[in-house]
Amino acid sequence: MVPAVSAPDGARTASARAVSGPAAVEGAEAGWAAAIAGFRRHLVAELDRSPETVRAYVADLASLRAHAEREGRPELADLDLTVLRSWLASMRAAGAAPATRARRASLARVFSAYAARRGFLTTDVAARLVGARAVRQVPQVLTAVAARQLLDAVSGPGQAPGDQAAAQVRHLTGTRPGRDDDAAVREALGLRDALVLELLYGSGVRVSELCGLDLGDIDDERRLLRVLGKGGRERSVPFGVPAAGALRAWRTSGRPLLAAPQSGSALLLGQLGGRLDPRTVRRVLARCVELGIVPPGLTPHGLRHSAATHMLEGGADLRSVQEFLGHASLATTQIYTHVTPERLRAAFEQAHPRA
Repeated sequence: MVPAVSAPDGARTASARAVSGPAAVEGAEAGWAAAIAGFRRHLVAELDRSPETVRAYVADLASLRAHAEREGRPELADLDLTVLRSWLASMRAAGAAPATRARRASLARVFSAYAARRGFLTTDVAARLVGARAVRQVPQVLTAVAARQLLDAVSGPGQAPGDQAAAQVRHLTGTRPGRDDDAAVREALGLRDALVLELLYGSGVRVSELCGLDLGDIDDERRLLRVLGKGGRERSVPFGVPAAGALRAWRTSGRPLLAAPQSGSALLLGQLGGRLDPRTVRRVLARCVELGIVPPGLTPHGLRHSAATHMLEGGADLRSVQEFLGHASLATTQIYTHVTPERLRAAFEQAHPRA
């Protein structure tokens, strides 16, 4: 039998350096990169997540990877429950909101399960991970009277004569550079902003859904919008007579003045003729706040909350509101029920035998 020959100390040291040097770095890079690339494809092709969700998840994974490297665990195979818990703890120490920590804990569980199924990890290391509980806050809503005042303030020319607030709001976002004296362009922007607010409140659409509308998505005869919502789910949303009037004014007198070769089939346009950006919509609401027309803190999503709340207060059932808003789960719609306790009391007194 030939005795085993041990390598000299110098050889062992050189071998260790080789393992912990560039080759190890390349191995760590390959493991994380391959897993994240596969997970991205999984989110898009199998889970049908929106581009915004995919970008957020990939950014969260980059944060997790950076934290693991700081903890001395650069390779994906080194990922374990301790690293995940310290990642969430570091976010809490940095002041991250509970909703953010809850989302990232959820991402860690989904990614870990995926990586274990595909062989990137030997076990599902996040199976026992518990994240922060997201606190659902009461959505800020307008009263029905305040919503009416807002929409009256931005109504088109001739609809609110002598209204000083209307004159201030009609061009909330300004005009193109060098065209500040172009009254026609200012009027066109006013018609657009009036339509934006009418549709946000009147149809309860998300701001991304609003900006994604095309001319062909409008059914004038039945007063319906064809909306592409989260997860690629399409739904039809009704709009009322005031919104129909704002649509007609915009398409007839507003859009033609802003239209450009890059406009395509977009319904709502920005100052340079491209598709309207959600940030511009938020600036419209911010300007209304500055003018004191709506309370501070109201956002485009707040108008969506307001629409849902006022429908419930008006007697709509929760399932109808769910369909109206495009929620995949009724649990999401139930957040609106706690802002209408008067309706709950009335239903209780009318229906319960011990009321």
